[in-house]
Amino acid sequence: MKLAGEAETRAFGAKLATLLQPGDVVALYGDLGRGKTTLSRGLIRSLTGPEQDVPSPTYTLVQTYDVGDETIWHFDLYRVEHPDEVIELGFEDALNDICLIEWPEKAGRYLPEDRLSIEISGDGETRTLALLPGTPEWEVRLNGHFGNE
Repeated sequence: MKLAGEAETRAFGAKLATLLQPGDVVALYGDLGRGKTTLSRGLIRSLTGPEQDVPSPTYTLVQTYDVGDETIWHFDLYRVEHPDEVIELGFEDALNDICLIEWPEKAGRYLPEDRLSIEISGDGETRTLALLPGTPEWEVRLNGHFGNE
């Protein structure tokens, strides 16, 4: 899937948000500046409201957002040096809620198989997204939601 710029990346995040439910993990892969936080921002704001401040959690490592009875956990594991550090961030609790993870490879063995992985690549403003369902259930949900996009 091709996206032209930040607005389309945020819009994709907003559309993805309508698919998510508690227990869902979305792992966002991509080099620096590829749009992981932009996608997350679109997703989070679609659930919390357009005025919600959604900073990059690069320095705090995790931000949480309450949406009714649910919580969205937004992790940026770029600065994590060992997978065991994610436990101290509340990672295990987050897996019961909606969980967005930038730099998920840093979670090591704690990253669940039952997840949606999104690989973001591209140059300049154009981004290419590859949606990689971790289970057949994810594949069915994605096909029903996004069809042939």
